[in-house]
Amino acid sequence: MDMNFGNAVNAMEAGKKVARKGWNGKGMFLFLVAGDAWGFESDIEGIDGLYGAPFICMKTADNNLIPWLASQSDVLAEDWQEVN
Repeated sequence: MDMNFGNAVNAMEAGKKVARKGWNGKGMFLFLVAGDAWGFESDIEGIDGLYGAPFICMKTADNNLIPWLASQSDVLAEDWQEVN
């Protein structure tokens, strides 16, 4: 069932994966990463111990995970769907 971006965000907040119907990449989807869910260590001075804020993450067609930022067309789209 198609939904708008607000409903897609609500679905991600409920632990669901979502994707646009029109995306060409096979297996692409978004999900929400909770705050401080992924710990990491860094050689960069001054960031160890900082809080990791929540963010939307994309699983790409080539099986990578990247932070994702919505375009205006994504925000206004009505073709969002939950992914099983």
